[in-house]
Amino acid sequence: MVTKKVAKKGLIGGMSFAKEAGAINWFPGHMAAATRAIRSRLKLSDLVIEVRDARIPLSSANEDLQPQLSAKRRIIALNKKDLANPNVLNKWTHHFESKKQDCVAINAHSRSSVKKLLDLVEFKLKEVIAREPTLLVMVVGVPNVGKSALINSVHQIAATRFPVQDRLKRATVGPLPGVTQDIAGFKIAHRPSIYVLDSPGVLVPNIPDIETGLKLALSGSVKDSVVGEERLAQYFLAILNTRGTPLHWKYLFEGRNEGSSNQDSIDKPSYNLKDLRHQRSKQPDSSAVHYVGGMISEVQRSLYTTLSEFDGDAEDENDLECLIEQQFEALQKALKVSTRASSEARLMVSKKFLTLFRTGRLGPFILDDVPETDMSL
Repeated sequence: MVTKKVAKKGLIGGMSFAKEAGAINWFPGHMAAATRAIRSRLKLSDLVIEVRDARIPLSSANEDLQPQLSAKRRIIALNKKDLANPNVLNKWTHHFESKKQDCVAINAHSRSSVKKLLDLVEFKLKEVIAREPTLLVMVVGVPNVGKSALINSVHQIAATRFPVQDRLKRATVGPLPGVTQDIAGFKIAHRPSIYVLDSPGVLVPNIPDIETGLKLALSGSVKDSVVGEERLAQYFLAILNTRGTPLHWKYLFEGRNEGSSNQDSIDKPSYNLKDLRHQRSKQPDSSAVHYVGGMISEVQRSLYTTLSEFDGDAEDENDLECLIEQQFEALQKALKVSTRASSEARLMVSKKFLTLFRTGRLGPFILDDVPETDMSL
């Protein structure tokens, strides 16, 4: 695939890759201890909810934990479904189901969505309810896939089901004979008691596949500083161009006058670009709404124009690199980044562009292709 080739050459090649495999080495010290703790707790769990990012259903799996996870009762929860292309997401859920793996797409900020997940949890545990007075459900996943948001929603649901004294309980379990260990969890069911346990987000010690590492970084599971915002923006542009995504935005501009009507801005994002990460903050006035909405339209228009007028081959690495350079210049104007020092401008363009992707302002995306052949989950 051309994006993988681009990732391996100079365009993306300045990352901290291992010399041989091109692995991304990012494993903070606390993750080693957290991984050991997770492995121990998995032995005690009756069911595991593995949270993955719906935009990268395969790349957001922790490969080191897969042998242990696949041996447990497991539900794969594809979180952030609101940021993922629904048609492709349906294909992914069908793929997992074809492998006899329970999978559900969720929005961890939606209580109704989380409630459906918990109903599935209770259904999957029916076979062990008769013989176990207390059941443990563990939530695992790589960083920034939404485990904390899921746990918070679980807590809110638990608060409506039980009196105060029963909402947060400690279930005593024994990981080894003669050893007891207290694990805090949220009680979600009674008779039997079912507790949902949280866990830290952990990655594998190194990510051997360059493209998997880039997707994790693009989605926020690896810090931008490890890869670099500009390289991530280049990689995302490479994905958009090779898929021809900007060409599908043509309908957004057809029939529009240069000055958009007020109706055009009704469905636009109602947030200042700097605050897109904090969507629950106070909304700005209508002029700010129009400004941000217009900026997003200009970004889409600039990418559509540059790709549609491009006379090279987006599948050719060198041509693609030239196209991306043109798009950086167009994005600088669309994002209203002042003509400062070139390196500063490119960094600012990259940061703003990545924010638009991560908050879904450019539309829903799924970066992982649905596999056509048999492969691990």
